[in-house]
Amino acid sequence: MHFSSAKPSGGFTMENGSVENGVCSSESVNGSRDIWSCKDSDSLSVDHLVVMVHGILGSTTDWKFAAEQFVKVLPDKVFVHRSERNVSRLTLDGVDVMGERLAEEVIEVIRRRPNLCKISFVAHSVGGLVARYAIGRLYRPPNRENMEDSSAERHEGDSRGTIAGLKAMNFITVATPHLGSRGNKQVPFLFGVPAFEKVASSVIHLIFRRTGQHLFLTDADEGKPPLLKCMIEDYGDCYFMSALCTFKRRVAYSNVGYDHIVGWRTSCIRRNSDLPKWEGTRNENYPHVVFEEHCKAYDDDQCEPTSIEDDGSDKLEEELVTGLSRVSWEKVDVSFHSSRHRFAAHSVIQVKDQSMHIEGADVINHMIDHFLL
Repeated sequence: MHFSSAKPSGGFTMENGSVENGVCSSESVNGSRDIWSCKDSDSLSVDHLVVMVHGILGSTTDWKFAAEQFVKVLPDKVFVHRSERNVSRLTLDGVDVMGERLAEEVIEVIRRRPNLCKISFVAHSVGGLVARYAIGRLYRPPNRENMEDSSAERHEGDSRGTIAGLKAMNFITVATPHLGSRGNKQVPFLFGVPAFEKVASSVIHLIFRRTGQHLFLTDADEGKPPLLKCMIEDYGDCYFMSALCTFKRRVAYSNVGYDHIVGWRTSCIRRNSDLPKWEGTRNENYPHVVFEEHCKAYDDDQCEPTSIEDDGSDKLEEELVTGLSRVSWEKVDVSFHSSRHRFAAHSVIQVKDQSMHIEGADVINHMIDHFLL
C-alpha cells in the first residue's frame, strides 16, 4: 500500500510513504527515508534513533534491507533514518563537507522527533568516516567548563557527553577505511604493487576529488595535518575522540577477503601482526562471521612500540591505529569466500541490493542481535 503523505508520531509530514509487512516508510522532499513500525503503540514508545549512512557514490536505498530488518525485529524500540544529504556525486566533496551535512541532517531529524532519547549510527565504507566527523560536530560535553582539560573526558567510565543531546549507544562501521586507503595493500584492487599505489595517490583526486585526497591522506588544507589524523583527537572545535568515546559501544565489521575496495586491515583497525587467524564459521546463526574480538582501550603509554618496517605499515598509519585504539572496539570479521557473489563482498556485507547480496543477511542479523538498546 502506498500513500502520498504520512505523519508518524512526532508531528511531521513526509511525502511518498508506504506500508509493507507492518513497516512504515516515508520519503522526505530531500530524498531521505525514515522507517518505523506502523503500530501506534510501537511508534509511541520508540525513543532510539538509528542513523544509517551509505558509502561513496551511494544512495538511501543502500541500507533499505537492513533498515527494514531493524524495525521488524525491534518495532517498539527504533526509528531508522537513512541519510540522504550526501548521495551520489556529493560523496566526492570530502569527508569534512559530508560530515557537516550529516550533522545538520541529524539535528533536523531530532527536531522533528522530540520523543527521541538515544542515538546510534550504522555506516558503510566511507560513510563510517563521515559519521565519525559528524559526531565530532554533534558532541556536547557533560560540563563545558571542563573542556579545557579534554583528556579527562576521554577515559571510558567517566561521565559521558551526548550526541546532539541524545544518549550515545552504538557506533557501528561496516567495511570502513579507518586507516585510509594509502598503500600497503589497503586497496586490494591495486594488488599491493607499490608502483600502482604510488600512482593512485597522485591521481586519486582526479577521480574521487577531495574525498580521494582524504582517503589517501594527501590533503593538507592550510597546512593542517591530513584530516584522518586530525580525527584521532579532539581538533579545533570538533570533538572527534570525545564523541567516539561517548558511545556505549563501537563496532567494526570487516571483510577478511574479496573486498576489492577496502582492505581488511584498514577496516578492522589492526596492524598486520594483529590480524587474527580464522578457520571458518563460529556460529551457525551467523555463517559468514568467522572471528569476533573485544579490544579494550589503551592509553598511549600502554601501546607497545611496533617496528614499522617489519609490520609493513608507515608512520602515519601507525599513528591512526594507536589513536583509534584509545577507545575500546568490538571487531567482527566476516568472510564470503564460499559465497556466490564473494567478489562483491564490499556490497554483500551490507546487503546493498537484496536480490543480489542477500547472503549478507546474517551479518545484519548479527548486528541487530547484539544491538544495545
